Amino acid sequence: MKPVAIFRYARTEGPGHFATFLSMHGIDWTLVALDEGEPVPGDPRAFSGLGFMGGPMSANDELPWTQPVLELMREAVDAQVPVIGHCLGGQMLARATGGKVQKNPVKEIGWVPLAIEESPVSRQWLDGAASPFNAFQWHEDTFAIPPGATRILTGENCPNQAYVLDDRHLGMQCHVEITAEMIVTWLRIGISDIDENLGRSPAVQDAATIKSLIPKNLPGSSATADRLYTRWIANLKR
Repeated sequence: MKPVAIFRYARTEGPGHFATFLSMHGIDWTLVALDEGEPVPGDPRAFSGLGFMGGPMSANDELPWTQPVLELMREAVDAQVPVIGHCLGGQMLARATGGKVQKNPVKEIGWVPLAIEESPVSRQWLDGAASPFNAFQWHEDTFAIPPGATRILTGENCPNQAYVLDDRHLGMQCHVEITAEMIVTWLRIGISDIDENLGRSPAVQDAATIKSLIPKNLPGSSATADRLYTRWIANLKR
């Protein structure tokens, strides 16, 4: 099988649990470090699937890689090469397929309860998963569900948390790829973002609370990620 290409927008927002899952299932993957100036590949068919991670920028920013990534995503969808997007990656996929990205009414930072939508698509992708479960968040933008896609996860302060397109492409607002090490790093480098928004948003937790909830919430989040990833890899191109 051809490798999965994992696109990194920021050094601190690597593939985390997503890469661990792929490796545990014997699936090769290669990192495309956009943050280091690596070019966007020209043909999605060179890979079995495309994975896009998070980043501190907006999906509406016009950066050197923005239009090439959007075009690659559109070509992948047309060629039925599975695409998965985490946070910024999910927003970029929404933008590429006709969904608007805009500011969410409030910021979300920390652990947020999410519920699985009641639909046949949700059952296919999340059969047996706990609902609600606590997912890790760190974002201020949100995506509209692209035309033809189905929402499978929702939250109180940001309703659009995950969607499936053509039963093979998955876009998420939440960070199911998160690891404990990533959380600790983000808390260190993003403490000013937390302090500026604490008390201004009902969905922002203080750093001590976020860290203390890792042992309780991370296993459930990773278990949900495994169910989503299991469904996603079933469509990888051979």
